[in-house]
Amino acid sequence: MQLIEQKCRPCSGQTPPLTNKEAQDFLREIPGWTLKDSVIERVFQFKDFKGAMRFVNQVALTAEEEGHHPDIHIYYNKVRLELTTHKIKGLSENDFILAAKIDVLINTTAAV
Repeated sequence: MQLIEQKCRPCSGQTPPLTNKEAQDFLREIPGWTLKDSVIERVFQFKDFKGAMRFVNQVALTAEEEGHHPDIHIYYNKVRLELTTHKIKGLSENDFILAAKIDVLINTTAAV
């Protein structure tokens, strides 16, 4: 089953973080995202601040639906999203599921 078709699962904190190899395997399914230590991140650029904020609001709604939330950094027309599972101090499959769902949002938002 593809990442986009999955739903984030509640994290008990008991599941170990993904290994680097597992993270690299999932990363192949979400082009544009990069792996840095125990975080995946991607920068999105928009025409203006309003476009960036529309995107951030869509990300917020999706994150709430999934029960998994990114760290969001806004720089006028750029948005940097970071995903990690804080409870396990590393990456989980949820991070990649949410990243895939965010990638769908970018297709409905005016990105540069």
